[in-house]
Amino acid sequence: MPDKIKCGVIGAGWWATFAHIPALLSHPNAELVAIQNNKPEEAQKIAHDFGAPFACTTKEELLAIEGISAIVVSSSPGLHFQDGFAALSKGKHVLIEKPMTLTVTEATQLVNLAEQHGSQFLISCPWHYTAHATEAQRLIRQGEIGHLRMISILMTNPIGDLLRGADTRPTHTNRTPYMHPRLGTYSDPKLAGGGQIYTQVCHAAAYLTFLTGARPAEVFARFHNDGAVLDIYDTLDLRMTDGSIVTIASTGATSLGRKDFEVRVFGTKAVIFLDLWRGKLEFVPLNGQPRSYPDLDADAIYPHFAPARNLIDSILNPDCNRSPANLGVAAMEVVEGACRSASSGNNILVSAFAEQLSCNL
Repeated sequence: MPDKIKCGVIGAGWWATFAHIPALLSHPNAELVAIQNNKPEEAQKIAHDFGAPFACTTKEELLAIEGISAIVVSSSPGLHFQDGFAALSKGKHVLIEKPMTLTVTEATQLVNLAEQHGSQFLISCPWHYTAHATEAQRLIRQGEIGHLRMISILMTNPIGDLLRGADTRPTHTNRTPYMHPRLGTYSDPKLAGGGQIYTQVCHAAAYLTFLTGARPAEVFARFHNDGAVLDIYDTLDLRMTDGSIVTIASTGATSLGRKDFEVRVFGTKAVIFLDLWRGKLEFVPLNGQPRSYPDLDADAIYPHFAPARNLIDSILNPDCNRSPANLGVAAMEVVEGACRSASSGNNILVSAFAEQLSCNL
């Protein structure tokens, strides 16, 4: 039996304590060694409650602990680059939360750094781990839909209060969280980067490239802040590198009782209908009988433990990496392009500002 992989978590807050830390504790080949939270009392409590030997208040303190090889970066988005850079510079394997960084340049630098050190580097996107995601990816990439022509996405999630900075403490998860998000994490531009575009559209953007392998080539976007500091309603039109066109409509201003993540993939031979929050997948040939797949069980719809568990699996076998960080770069190309477009009113060519990765998706 090989030694367990020693793990540390930078930015042990709401989502880390809800998803990543329990995921690491549940993995037979992982050992949670240290957590970092910049508030000493919170750090001590979290470490005690989850059984981590070390409670740190800085990333430098955590990264200096001997033997740690796997790092989860779950800090505020504005800290992702510096936290990821510090861990990757030391040759650590890293899972980084979305949005990956605040700019394409930062995201690309992190991927290049991971390549230099031969480190496993993952972007935290639970949607990439469902059985339906795997099958939809296969149907598209093996040509069963024919040539890809168009994708339509509707994505809603009731996080409007977080984007507005309201301290209403609603339940955004299917069980009571260990702790709640800090006020301002999702509403302060310096911490969050942006509103719905950074918090949620980055999910949809990464999913696009996960499914198809294509990258964004052009982005046109419109935002509506509805009186808030950051964007609440977003619409995007994309042209991808494979020539397909994409629409994304997304908002956090929706009922607490409803979430939507509907993806419609149109090819020259067939259409794929995905309803991610309801666990549904249908394959509809233009000529022939539709094929409906079994609905996902409730626990399999949004497998929030999967990213941290996949970090460990990828260290043991790199072929297991289901969500490589270059998907996060593709998502940042969409996000940054959309922000530039919404600000300028212009269509944005991604090649005009994005550094291109040397690796293939």
